[in-house]
Amino acid sequence: MTGSWVADILGDGFEQQTLELDGGAVATLVRYVGATSHAQPDLDGRSLDADVLYVHGWSDYFFQRHVAEFWHNAGARFFALDLHNYGRSLRPGLVPGFVTNLADYDADIGAALEAMGRSGNSERPLILLGHSTGGLTLSLWAHRHPGAASALILNSPWLEFQATELGRRAIAPLLGLHARLHPLTPLPPVDLGIYTRAVSAALDGEWDYNLEWRPDRGFPLTPAFLDAVFRGQATVAAGLGIDVPVLVMLSDKSYLQPKWSADALTADVALNVDAVAHRSLSLADTVTISRLPNALHDIFLSPEPIRREAFARIGRWLPAALQPSGAGAWEARTAGS
Repeated sequence: MTGSWVADILGDGFEQQTLELDGGAVATLVRYVGATSHAQPDLDGRSLDADVLYVHGWSDYFFQRHVAEFWHNAGARFFALDLHNYGRSLRPGLVPGFVTNLADYDADIGAALEAMGRSGNSERPLILLGHSTGGLTLSLWAHRHPGAASALILNSPWLEFQATELGRRAIAPLLGLHARLHPLTPLPPVDLGIYTRAVSAALDGEWDYNLEWRPDRGFPLTPAFLDAVFRGQATVAAGLGIDVPVLVMLSDKSYLQPKWSADALTADVALNVDAVAHRSLSLADTVTISRLPNALHDIFLSPEPIRREAFARIGRWLPAALQPSGAGAWEARTAGS
């Protein structure tokens, strides 16, 4: 059972709906129905008759108004999902970000699609847009639900461990044991607040957001959550075979040092972007990897020229991904060759 659409905290044009899940948990779907503006670049002048579903990363929630406006201006219906135990979906007594299997989010995504009016076969293309852990989650979901989506766009997806596959495989057995015996015991903190300093308007960034839903140093990291991520990454490493076009957007470099430097303002401070770029090739037979110089971990929280370029790259990629130009002609020419 779901609630009705009500005004959202993001203000004019934004609405939210509570999605009731089994076990008493909830997810929250946000939609944008505001006025069309030409302040954001569109999709090369074309109107996009599609649905977009955005899923956030770890210790995060949806607050990027400009992302919704971009897709709305392009003609799409934009929706964003705050998963259970995150953001708008947090309730007293819940453990923020708690999950034991990324497949548990299938219920959230399924409820969101139903609220979007996609419970049956829909002629409107579905574009999945995932950031960080949300990118990993949507990749696995698309693999398990062939034919459900039309395109997958990943914004710095957490497809591989920062210490690369060898590090993940070495740690995974011990982590799995801890996840079974002590799932909620806090692990040593990995977020030292460097990313917050790079994005927060109170420090060196330009963005305002809810500090309870997006803490300075992230939610406490638990064995249960990290084990779920590692198992998801192992599944990606084995090869997914996603059946839709995939665009992976990454910074051109990482900054993974434990102390602040101005270099953190021009790099991904959360991921090993080279390891993720390599792992992206395991998603599907054909994957487009787009590296943006000096981008932050969330490409769309980067300085304005970088995020404008990111939107422009999506605008160039997506029309061809949804309707490959000349595909029929090439098939006819190469038949029997």
